[in-house]
Amino acid sequence: MKITFLGTGTSQGIPIIGSKHPVCLSTNPKDKRLRVSILVAWDDYRYVVDCGPDFRYQMLRADVDRIDGILFTHEHADHVMGFDDIRPFYFRQGDIPIYGHPRVIESLKTRFDYVFATENKYPGAPTVSINEISNTPFHLHNLEVIPVNGDHGGLQVFGFRFGDFAYLTDMKMVGDEEIEKIKNVPFLVVNALRIEPHRSHFNLEEALAFIEKVNPKKAFLTHISHLLGFHDEVEKKLPEHVSLAYDTLEITI
Repeated sequence: MKITFLGTGTSQGIPIIGSKHPVCLSTNPKDKRLRVSILVAWDDYRYVVDCGPDFRYQMLRADVDRIDGILFTHEHADHVMGFDDIRPFYFRQGDIPIYGHPRVIESLKTRFDYVFATENKYPGAPTVSINEISNTPFHLHNLEVIPVNGDHGGLQVFGFRFGDFAYLTDMKMVGDEEIEKIKNVPFLVVNALRIEPHRSHFNLEEALAFIEKVNPKKAFLTHISHLLGFHDEVEKKLPEHVSLAYDTLEITI
């Protein structure tokens, strides 16, 4: 299995438009972060988790010419607003499978009603096949996917475990029963927004405490804002088994 970090930034990305913050002005490519998303590939299958506003460029940058589906963690704009850019995949492949909580599917139907139209549908619109998921395992071909339920400032959000890899973003609280699903997972990705506490995201201290509970072999931090600091400086202060993810990072499991 290969994981590609398509984006590792928070909702505004880094740099933020018009910002003079030192991190936003950094020339280090690792400090330039698109909205958060990953590509999960195994055998001949490719699935994307979330498709935010940077989806088109992320697909071009990673040279992705086919996807087998999209899994949605939740419905916030930085996770769904690239949905229209599935059109080139649809034109080549046909209906694109999507997977999400029923609430997320309903949100997509409202925002992108033309995609789900059944009458007088615009001929250039894509079509999707809907797969509603709950907090129970499901299969993508030969791989079992285990949803991990979490709280994002009062909003339910899913993380996902794909075999030896678990991906959780936009988490503020994860119950002990859910943590058991990923306990001792070899590879863990979790959000770490900034140093100061935040109402709906783990800050760095909370993310590191969560990692200690899960006890992975290796952990990566994502959904990072400019307020966490410069990539290279933060990286030096992290425990040996924890690293900052960055855009275009690839890990093989």
